[in-house]
Amino acid sequence: MDRLQSMRVFAKVVEQGSFAGAGLALEMSNAVVTRHVADLEKHLGARLLNRTTRRLSLTETGQVYLDRVHQILQDIDDADAMASTHASRTAGALRIYSHLGFGQFQLAQLLPVYARQFPDVTLDVTLSDRTVDLVEEGFDIGMFIGLQKFDASMIARKIGSSEIILCASPDYIRQHGAPETPEQISQHACLNFAYEQLRHHWTIVNDDRSINIPITSKLVSNNGDLLRQCALAGMGIVIRSSFTLGNDLASGRLVRLLPHHHLGKLSVMMVYPSRRQLAAKVRSFVDFISSTFPHPETDPWQPV
Repeated sequence: MDRLQSMRVFAKVVEQGSFAGAGLALEMSNAVVTRHVADLEKHLGARLLNRTTRRLSLTETGQVYLDRVHQILQDIDDADAMASTHASRTAGALRIYSHLGFGQFQLAQLLPVYARQFPDVTLDVTLSDRTVDLVEEGFDIGMFIGLQKFDASMIARKIGSSEIILCASPDYIRQHGAPETPEQISQHACLNFAYEQLRHHWTIVNDDRSINIPITSKLVSNNGDLLRQCALAGMGIVIRSSFTLGNDLASGRLVRLLPHHHLGKLSVMMVYPSRRQLAAKVRSFVDFISSTFPHPETDPWQPV
């Protein structure tokens, strides 16, 4: 038995003065209305209505029960209205998870813009490279990169495709020259991620072929920004995703090497639990990111 629905039916029967009137008001058959009231009386173990062929009247128990039912139904309606108003208002705390590099180099620039547009939203942002469960950990939305895993039941919207590119500082190039072919990278100092598959070789691709290049790692680290800072200081050639290097390339602090080659591409995904019944604060962020990156099959982080 749906006790809440039975309460509503009981209250409507009393309001209308008949089972037939309640049925018309609720768009139910007389039999269904009768069953709701009968089920409620059976559950309570008490008669709520006196029935005659001409009229209905409340029992003493029915009158006491009706007073409480009215209060309960009013409280529920108030709670529903409050939740609906809150959900439709672009306000409250928005919990965002992001891949570390994307958060540092993209969200750090985007969030102040979003905050100016939606001043009643407070932002709670977690940056990490670990695997997260958005729902279990209470996040409203997540920004995922490449092979990062997320629940297949989530809604995932691609916002861009970021190339992994080779760069060096102008100072490094002045001292050591720029490689003119992928093979010449073997002669240079490389600043490398601490992944086993990258320690000794870089697989460099262009449109029609890939080349496995032996490399000498001058520095190995699990932190991309450390590698970037050392590249800016002229220590060697670095590989990074375009979304972490766009500003450095645009300003000339770093120079892209072998511009027709790269080490692969990373999809950047915006992930959230459902398309339906999104809170206004979540919808506002989804729309903001989607409008900021309207061409998901391109690399929007390459300098023009």
